[in-house]
Amino acid sequence: MKELVVISGKGGTGKTSVVASLATLAPPFTVLADCDVDAADLHLILSPTIRHREDFVGGSRATIDSSLCIACGQCVQYCRFDAIHPAPDGKTYQVDAIACEGCGVCERFCPAEAIDFSPAVNGEWYISDTRYGPMVHARLGIAEENSGKLVTLVRKKAKETAAAKDLDLMITDGSPGVGCPVMASLTGADAVLLVTEPTPSGFHDLDRVVDLLQRFQLPAMVCINKADLNLELTAQIEAYAMKRGLQPVGRIPYSPAVTEAQTVGLSVVEYGDNEAASSVKAIWERVAQFIESLN
Repeated sequence: MKELVVISGKGGTGKTSVVASLATLAPPFTVLADCDVDAADLHLILSPTIRHREDFVGGSRATIDSSLCIACGQCVQYCRFDAIHPAPDGKTYQVDAIACEGCGVCERFCPAEAIDFSPAVNGEWYISDTRYGPMVHARLGIAEENSGKLVTLVRKKAKETAAAKDLDLMITDGSPGVGCPVMASLTGADAVLLVTEPTPSGFHDLDRVVDLLQRFQLPAMVCINKADLNLELTAQIEAYAMKRGLQPVGRIPYSPAVTEAQTVGLSVVEYGDNEAASSVKAIWERVAQFIESLN
């Protein structure tokens, strides 16, 4: 099995729209993984039917037992996240669950042993069916952390699903940016497709994510979405990509059909004949050839 990870240096480049179209075009022996767990939205297009659901426990959170608290204030002194404040009764302390980072320092130094440090449910993960094959995805709770761990879990379950169903390809919708979730998306992948746009911020953030890719030494491609918005910058990005060892695989023109397709829950390729769909089909052919060449 080969894994293709689709990422972008910044949000809003159209990465997930490209992933949805690739899922449409890929062979029927494909598993999908939505690893953009901080803002998952691939399900909005693929309308998955959830078959399996589990809580995600990615860390721990402190709570203070008011019956044991002696209000010494040491927990407040040691907390570096300003997560502990006086309780409404003014006699004890309580933990702000959103501000707590789960470091455990307060529990370590509490002389009364009044602080419990228990595993916290940070979100949920799912194994679902879509019209284009199985999909593993997840959702973090509001203001929850540990998205890198959740990305790793989603990829692990997707690979297990692929092995159980004898699937040949895994397409992963990675997170934008260069942070922990992106690194968790890239580790152990076979190929990477970068989706960018011809804007100064798109070019700048592409440069940052290419620097990250060099660390992983992964074979990579780049496609430019909304390419006709700035043809001069598009050409500069393609020249830059080749200089950095990335293979340009195509341009996608700006098209209202992309948004129209999304409003009815379809990828642009499913929506009908249009210039954007034709471009994505040509890109998929080049991507498939690239992946095949890795054998």
